[in-house]
Amino acid sequence: MGTRTRNFANNILSGGTIDGTDFISGAVAAPNIANSSAVNVDSIPSISNVISPVAGDPPSPALGDIWYNSVAKRLRYQGFQSAAWSTGGNLSQGRWWGYQNGAGEQTAGIVFGGIEEGLSGYRSDTESYDGSSWTTVNPLNTARQAAGAGGSFTSALIAGGQPTTAASESWDGTSWTNTPSLGTPRGYMGGACESETAGVVFGGLPPPLGVGNTELYDGVSWSETNDLNTVRRSTGGAGTSTAGLCPGGYTTTAIANTESWDGTSWTVENNQISAGGGATFGTATSAVLSQGQPTQLWDGTSWASGVSKSSPVSNGSALGTSTAGLVAGGEPPNNGVTTVEEYVGAGGIARNFSND
Repeated sequence: MGTRTRNFANNILSGGTIDGTDFISGAVAAPNIANSSAVNVDSIPSISNVISPVAGDPPSPALGDIWYNSVAKRLRYQGFQSAAWSTGGNLSQGRWWGYQNGAGEQTAGIVFGGIEEGLSGYRSDTESYDGSSWTTVNPLNTARQAAGAGGSFTSALIAGGQPTTAASESWDGTSWTNTPSLGTPRGYMGGACESETAGVVFGGLPPPLGVGNTELYDGVSWSETNDLNTVRRSTGGAGTSTAGLCPGGYTTTAIANTESWDGTSWTVENNQISAGGGATFGTATSAVLSQGQPTQLWDGTSWASGVSKSSPVSNGSALGTSTAGLVAGGEPPNNGVTTVEEYVGAGGIARNFSND
């Protein structure tokens, strides 16, 4: 009997599945086998003999790695995606949210507070995001905007804000609870808060040029600690109470000064490419400053130019990581917008062969 071999060329179908209907290739003696007898062959060698199967996707594939996802039944590889902004689901109401009033992830986040449409007053609204649409949930106890805030979808913290207040509140995934107040009332400040029991806030107003005040929260009370090296207001904020980032801001004009926080004190870092502060998301070593165009990327050492947002909207609420974040709302106009833009960072991404 002749030798039968399997030729996979042109047999990977849409979705990464394999066509096994026309499987014969190579020289086969006519008396021994014919194509018409192919119906009698009911199996082909397992793809696992050539490519490693994985129950899902591998945890840390390298660029160019190939594997067979045995759950999805797809042949996949680790490709590369460029950084990009895209349109997300709109907020329920247009408003000027005001800087850092956001917490959570791109597919599970909350934004809170802001200014009423037409600048007629401050808002207490909270909206949650599931990656596609927003839902109104329980509001803040104190209406405000431009506070120091951060945390996760189920555990977040907000402190201070405009109109000038020292009020602090914690979020447990369902509702806001009043917590001990800041030592220094102020708004337009930065925040690096990881949960309802841990955070740091810094800078802000008054006075007109800003302050350097830094306060730490331990779940029981706020305490004054080492000040910023440069006073400022309307700064950004990213990271946690033990590893934070304070990018830019304003005094009489926009400043580019960047400082990092180690849980005890501030260290002066390399300046931004362009001055200013505002909506920032990520960590102390990998962050995106989305205020202005183009966005700016922090790698823990220096800033680089990123891609521009689809819209020049500023002063929105920011949340997420440097590889998957978003900015919600903002201005102009002064009555705010419902616009939401989602960000994906450059890097590896698992793809099906059939997608390309």
